[in-house]
Amino acid sequence: MSPSIDRYQRVTSNVPVKVVSSHIENINDVASLELEGSDQHDHVLRVFRCLIADLCEQFAGGHPGGAMGMAAIGVSLWKYAMKYSPSNPLYFNRDRFVLSNGHTCLFQYTFMHLVGYEQMTIDQLKSYHSKRTDSICPGHPEIEHEGIEVTTGPLGQGVANAVGLAMATKHLAATYNKPDFPVVDNHTWCMIGDACLQEGVGMEAVSLAGHWRLNNLTVIYDNNQITCDGSVDMTCNDDVNGKMRAFGWNVIDVHDGVNNITDIVQALIAGRASTDKPTFINIRTIIGVGSSNAGDAKTHGAAFGAEDVAYIKRAFGMDPEKHFVVPDSVYDFFHEARSRGQDYEKKWSDLVDAYSRKYPELGKEFKLRVSGKMADDWTRFIPAKGSFPKAPTPSRKSAGFVCNPLAEHLPSLMVGTADLTPSVHMAWKGKKDFQHPELQTACGINGDYTGRYIHWGVREHAMASISNGLVAYNRGTILPVTSSFFMFYIYAAPGIRMGALQGLQQIHIATHDSIGTGEDGPTHQPIALANLYRSMPNLLYMRPCDSEEVAGAFIAAMSAPRTPTIISLSRQALPQYPEHTDRDKVQKGGYVLMEATEPADVTLIGIGAELNFAVATKELLETEYGVSARVVSFPCQRLFDAQSWEYRKSVLRWDTDAPRVVIEAYAVNGWERYADAGFCMSSFGKSLPGKEAYDYFGFSAENIAPKVKELVEEVKRDGVGCLRGDFRDLNGTLGWGTE
Repeated sequence: MSPSIDRYQRVTSNVPVKVVSSHIENINDVASLELEGSDQHDHVLRVFRCLIADLCEQFAGGHPGGAMGMAAIGVSLWKYAMKYSPSNPLYFNRDRFVLSNGHTCLFQYTFMHLVGYEQMTIDQLKSYHSKRTDSICPGHPEIEHEGIEVTTGPLGQGVANAVGLAMATKHLAATYNKPDFPVVDNHTWCMIGDACLQEGVGMEAVSLAGHWRLNNLTVIYDNNQITCDGSVDMTCNDDVNGKMRAFGWNVIDVHDGVNNITDIVQALIAGRASTDKPTFINIRTIIGVGSSNAGDAKTHGAAFGAEDVAYIKRAFGMDPEKHFVVPDSVYDFFHEARSRGQDYEKKWSDLVDAYSRKYPELGKEFKLRVSGKMADDWTRFIPAKGSFPKAPTPSRKSAGFVCNPLAEHLPSLMVGTADLTPSVHMAWKGKKDFQHPELQTACGINGDYTGRYIHWGVREHAMASISNGLVAYNRGTILPVTSSFFMFYIYAAPGIRMGALQGLQQIHIATHDSIGTGEDGPTHQPIALANLYRSMPNLLYMRPCDSEEVAGAFIAAMSAPRTPTIISLSRQALPQYPEHTDRDKVQKGGYVLMEATEPADVTLIGIGAELNFAVATKELLETEYGVSARVVSFPCQRLFDAQSWEYRKSVLRWDTDAPRVVIEAYAVNGWERYADAGFCMSSFGKSLPGKEAYDYFGFSAENIAPKVKELVEEVKRDGVGCLRGDFRDLNGTLGWGTE
């Protein structure tokens, strides 16, 4: 063990405890804590650790060390502390468990097997790191498998997810619980390692949890002082306990986390019993305990080898010649888990039925949300087309026109911003903030846990990642809407990616999405970011051009129950096209906005804030140059790609020789699939007022039209084949390495 561990001082909990059967039910006397089955603890731990060694050795891969070191923590959770139901992993009021150090997934899989999760058979455990495509034991936990709350892997993400799960409990409990009717009262447990405490997103999330005083959250730190490269003190000497206290957490130390299950259970009980703060339990363990390399980074991410596995089994009194051994005595040790879980379910179901009889309207709404359904018909709150202003309007303001009535009337929506309330227009009249009810801010903005407007602070990464936890709590119960400048969603990208990977519906409002943002300059002007999100699987990146298309973007987002959406919006005022734009056609991703009056010489593809340049270019081509042009509005590539071949052909006119030119002040990459040429960007932006920034980079009909005319003439002279394999950059703005 690293000498640095000695700097921690033990924090003794005074929380009393009572043991009923083999599981902690309520609080009484901690001094007399005695755990049923404690005489079998050593046996269970030895069997568990040898099984982990075997599971990694069979395919010579995996992460055995952490799982072996954490064994006593797992017994404490699954045997004594957690409320869950193996026979119904989706039981609504279950405790949530998040394995943020997801590489130790065998830890979770093996305990799920021992307590009786039906699908997690011993045969499935043996599929870990195998070639089997039907394996439910992937290298990191994945949400689609029974008993897994969130997909974890990128370190720190699970911490943020756990904060979201705890937030969901607090909000739902404050909204629906009544005296004698705690219909939502579950706890969230999050397992972490040393690396999760080094990732910035983990610290962003920990800060928010402390600020909100989420006392229903316990983070369990597997403190083995080892990362991939070696000992933690090579890169980090933080006073972890001091840091967590500064964030507003209770801190409990357990100095023997290898074998002392009683001490760990005592700490877990104290975490559940906390009344004012989230709890951080610092548990000292030994990575790869029992191995000849125990306490060394060599045991982190590689199988031990046959010789060391035999050594481990001899050290634990097991037969080195026998593999995957789980005696009946170990299954018997956990046998109550299934019946206990079924009892939890029945008591909760009976409670909800009684609640619904006493509070019928609230009960009806609660049951709808438990089933993942909206409490009202959201479509009726989308404003009608005729209600939007006809004068030029920033599309960020248009988003407020659409989102505000949705948020006002739909209790499922939790809307927030990364410190940009005045800019993003997401705050509705009469909104209440999600805050600890005793918080009194200097600015006078206060709230309570029933609030549905979230001030995320300047924490874009945590905002997206915590929102994943809000959705994962129960699909459809909460729909988060986040907001920030589009450029800052590059900070949120890992969380958004994890949301897309898990199919977690949420709406991200990304404002100030172009060089039209203006004077803030190239640091705030996104050029290449859209390419990341357009290429990301299972994500809708939508760039609407006016208020009607914004309404269409929200309809698409609300209609995608397993897909997150980014709605990309302008700071600057945009022309409105009420006679041409169509929210229903937005659902197809791209559509003909303006058809040519005669056979078209060119199709102009306009997107979002730059669609107006396509419209103006069409007018100039026809009036000044005699070139017939049509305009296609193209707010979402992914929706367009989902349409039939016949529809896509009718929009882009693949059956003609007329070239297609895309106009967008972003990097052109990706538009080659739809267009023959582009008037786009190949450099960063510039600090100028919005209109002048567009002028500087050539975005005006007077500049674009003659270049399109030249392209049309070339195609008429040489045939459209002259463009094949030669996508044209009609802008020619400065690129990399130039002045």
